[in-house]
Amino acid sequence: MAERTVYMTSFDMERLESLIQTHRSSSPKRKARIDRLEKELDRAVIVDPKDIPADVVTMNTKLRLRDETSGEEMVLSLVFPADADLEKNRISVLAPIGTALLGYRVGDVIEWEVPSGTKTFRITETLYQPEASGHYDV
Repeated sequence: MAERTVYMTSFDMERLESLIQTHRSSSPKRKARIDRLEKELDRAVIVDPKDIPADVVTMNTKLRLRDETSGEEMVLSLVFPADADLEKNRISVLAPIGTALLGYRVGDVIEWEVPSGTKTFRITETLYQPEASGHYDV
């Protein structure tokens, strides 16, 4: 799958870089997740929070995904690890699916490795994006 442009707000970038520094010496499993997040940040196009397109997945965005195989849809929010709660569909940016979603746009397709293989999802809608709602420091 071709790499797409990943967009990130300068505010999210600062907080995510701090998160990386805090967790850099974590367990090997968490270190692998930190490394994956850092790789995504390295290729991101950084924009001012007021200039981020409304269809980009930023931190604290609530979005709808569609499984490209089954057609099943799910709604989830991308959050920092301390706010993650699977029962409330609040997915950590350090989870593989969270890192995969960060910076992508409505219409983009992402692949997510699961124990049974690879799942393919399309981002179909942003239900809430902080920046689009005028919340630049959430």
